[in-house]
Amino acid sequence: MAKGSGPVSESTYFILAALLDGPLHGHGIIKHVLGLSEGRVKLPVGTLYGALDRLAGNGLIAVEREEVVDGRPRRYFRLTDDGTRLVLTEAERMRQAASVVAGRALPGSAFAPMTSRSALGLALGWRPAPT
Repeated sequence: MAKGSGPVSESTYFILAALLDGPLHGHGIIKHVLGLSEGRVKLPVGTLYGALDRLAGNGLIAVEREEVVDGRPRRYFRLTDDGTRLVLTEAERMRQAASVVAGRALPGSAFAPMTSRSALGLALGWRPAPT
């Protein structure tokens, strides 16, 4: 089993989730993560490549291929079996955690009544924007 198989950070989760759709290069990952997270997770380039190096070192992703575009190298990353297993396990863990709160009204809170989606956000530590 790969290292790093416990709960993951939000940015790591979204990087792995982005790669579920197939191999992507760095800029593609940044754009896909931004879309998947509905704009919440903005990955600076340095942060992304540090995370990609760590994920590769832990056996969760691998370089699929490299090519040169406009004279610049571009690496495409893919999930490994361990990476796929980890992101799916993490999604299930968060779903179960969110189900504890989903459907409950929290009097006086911005979360009442709560949908499954907002309960998942609560489980991940997301908060609604101030009104």
